[in-house]
This record gives sequence, structure tokens and C-alpha cells, in this order.
Amino acid sequence: MWAWTAILVEDGGVRGYTSSSYGDGFADVYDEWYAAVSDVDATVALARRVAGDGGRVLELGVGTGRLAIPMARAGLRVIGVDASASMLERLSERDPDGAVAVVCGDMVDDLPDGTFDLVLVAYNTLFNLDSARRQAACFAQVAARLAPTGGFVVEAFVPVPHSGSQVSVRSLAVDRVVLSASSHHAEEQTAEGQYIEITEVGGVRLRPWAIRWSTVEQLDEMAGRAGLVPHERWGDVDGRPFTTESERHVTIYRHPTGAV
Repeated sequence: MWAWTAILVEDGGVRGYTSSSYGDGFADVYDEWYAAVSDVDATVALARRVAGDGGRVLELGVGTGRLAIPMARAGLRVIGVDASASMLERLSERDPDGAVAVVCGDMVDDLPDGTFDLVLVAYNTLFNLDSARRQAACFAQVAARLAPTGGFVVEAFVPVPHSGSQVSVRSLAVDRVVLSASSHHAEEQTAEGQYIEITEVGGVRLRPWAIRWSTVEQLDEMAGRAGLVPHERWGDVDGRPFTTESERHVTIYRHPTGAV
């Protein structure tokens, strides 16, 4: 089985991987696999608190609208950016009234103009940017669009660096098995892999992913260079305290004048 990882990974990356590969590979199963990955109601409540009633919200990596559509239904004015046309097609199917405006593009170079009360990058999405330079550029682009009292909410895992490859079973049914093959590189702060879905009638489907992770301290440094400061931090979107044992963090970055 370890040979599979060697086939999938070359020179520390997935061959042919682009900014839209994750979305294109997962769009048809994202809502099924990740519906409960975080508390949607708590995220909407946080968004309303940060943006205010009727506030302007920009979600980076909006995907199928798991968060954007409920935010829009709560009265927020939401624009979502995603590099995957497949993800945005799914969003459109779920949002026939067009409550969420969308931009098909990169979350650094293609952000819409204007001022936003909240910019949200949820559930590790920031780590889809493949270098520290690109992540820092995202902070800079967000800071340029953030209202004076606005907030940039970043939700991400707290890295536990390790290196090596592994293959495991994600799910198992009588007519389907999903395997996970991944490779991790602590020094480069990267990881990549494939979900390999094998079905009785559909054959094999590959769903690639790749991330470049950053520590909480590195994210704070990027924010500082962009002129933002960490204002609040929790262990998850439900507001649990952030501690040295936390596996995740939700951080609100603000302009210093808006962080009083």
C-alpha cells in the first residue's frame, strides 16, 4: 500500500495540482462529508456579532456555501470567493435566489473591491495557499479591504509537526471504500494526499488535497505585517477557551484602532 503514496506524490507535491484541484475533486461530496465539520449556527452568530446586522461579509474559499448561505439568510450581505467553478456551481444549486454573490477566482489576486465588516476564512481554508508568502499576501489584501472596525476571522488547526507517509481507511461500506493516502513534511510545513474512493459500480475516483500550514504565532506575525492585531481567540467557533491543549483556533484580527 505504501507504493500508492509514491505514485501520488512527486518532489513533495501532488503532480498537476492547482488552486482549483481541491474544489473540483470534492465538490460532489463536500456537503455529505463535511456538513458537520463545524457549528454553522455558531459561525453565523459570530459573523453577525462581528459584522453587525446587515453588514458586508467576504468569505474566502466559499465552497458550496455551507456557511455563506446561512449568513445571507441571517441578513448579512455576503460575497464568496472560490477558485473552483465546480464548488460555485454547487453553491448556485443550493442558492437559487442568488442571495450570495460569488467571484470565481483566487483568494489573494481576485478579491473584490470594496470595504467589508467581516472577512471570514473558515476551517483551514487559508492553508490552501501554498506558501508563507501567499498567506501573508492574503492578510495584506484583506487588511486593505477591512472596515476600520471590521474583523478578519481565521479558523484553522493548530499544527503538530510530523513527517512521513501513511495510508488509512476513511470509510467502509458494502459497496464502497474510501482510503486516505498522505505525505507530511514538517520542515516545509506542508502536507498533501489523496482520498481514493473505490465503488462497486463507479470504479476509482481520486480526490486530491494539499496544504501549507502555519502556526498561530506565524499567522499573528503575518497579520502584524499587514497592520492587523489579534483581538480575540478561542479554541473553536463555539467559544471554548484557547489553551495549550487546543487542536484548533478561531482568531479575530482587527486594525489596532478597531481593537479597543
